[in-house]
Amino acid sequence: MDTGDTAWILASSALVLLMTPGLAFFYGGMVRSKTVLNMMMMSFSALAIVPVLWVLYGYSFAFSPGGNRFLGGFDRLGLQNISVDTTYGTIPEYVFVGFQLMFAIITVALISGAIADRAKFTAWIVFVVVWVSIVYFPVAHWVFDFNEDSGGWIATHLQAVDFAGGTAVHINAGAAGLALALVLGKRVGWKRDPMRPHNLPFVLLGAGLLWFGWFGFNAGSAVGANGLAGLAFVNTAVATAAAIIGWIAVEFFRDKKGTSLGAASGAVAGLVAITPAAGALSPSGSILLGLIAGVLCALAVGLKYKLGYDDSLDVVGVHLVGGLVGTLMIGFLAVGDGLFYGGSLGLLGDQFVAAFVVLAYSFILTYVIGTVIEKTIGFRLDEESEVLGIDQVEHLETAYDEAGIIGGSNLKKGI
Repeated sequence: MDTGDTAWILASSALVLLMTPGLAFFYGGMVRSKTVLNMMMMSFSALAIVPVLWVLYGYSFAFSPGGNRFLGGFDRLGLQNISVDTTYGTIPEYVFVGFQLMFAIITVALISGAIADRAKFTAWIVFVVVWVSIVYFPVAHWVFDFNEDSGGWIATHLQAVDFAGGTAVHINAGAAGLALALVLGKRVGWKRDPMRPHNLPFVLLGAGLLWFGWFGFNAGSAVGANGLAGLAFVNTAVATAAAIIGWIAVEFFRDKKGTSLGAASGAVAGLVAITPAAGALSPSGSILLGLIAGVLCALAVGLKYKLGYDDSLDVVGVHLVGGLVGTLMIGFLAVGDGLFYGGSLGLLGDQFVAAFVVLAYSFILTYVIGTVIEKTIGFRLDEESEVLGIDQVEHLETAYDEAGIIGGSNLKKGI
């Protein structure tokens, strides 16, 4: 047991936890004022639900020995058979439990942005419980469990590279967001009414907190205080910076102006893309990856208007596309094995299989889960409640005092 490694992973776990409140600010600022509390509560509900499920059975299904290539065993149910002396590599296993828990929380919270403004809060709670149990926990096992005897098929059999969760977190959440957006349908007034962010400072604050926490997300995935953590740290910094430049460049080329929303979205796109690649690329390769991700994600967010799906806060354009870009570009840019370094097509093929199997698994199961919830307890708010404001209807609150002073007539108009 190494005290330096232990201290770093404990700190990284706290950094990753901070990402979910950061996401709440990021998403909360992007919606209209009548929806901000609900948007933030969707992230905070993940903070409440997922830790309980993780201790009861989630960690066991993801990492317990005695399972198979598709699901962990039952040896760690309720975190039994773990003590303060049990280790995972050079750190206490309890520390690893806590670190991986934070990944589970943020993944399900990411999905909420795709269905902003129109989902019943109780239905979202049910969705979180079901989705994290039958989608996230198995996929985490596939990608993150490197146990030689019973580890996940992507980690130990396919041996695709996913340093910190490009498949398990971002492609997984992005595909789920697309599926739910299709199940719930379009918001009232979509394409017709302006649905501009109500608080851009919130968006920038959220992006900053996400970037700060992401150093724990990526550098912590080295599972030690070592040179690999240092490489992941530097790559995370430069890829994110380059993605901002790429996104803003698209805005200047298209609109002749750069926006604060574009800068924040570009930062997140870069963070997403570097997640699977942080330990495999050089810093210069990370800059190239960030530029590519910034440009492609900036272009991808407009696809929803052409294809007709209402992904409220661009979960598909940023997380699904960014996750795919980062995962697949490893096949080109990975030092030693990538095509640009004289490698073969084998790695690129493995990356492709990992990415699209997780995409298909998440999309299909999420579509089924969302449809069942919609057909039973109802997932979508009724039109009158949506226009009035989801905060008032679902939480009996408004975010700002002036909303009540101005009068209910404005809220009824959808302001």
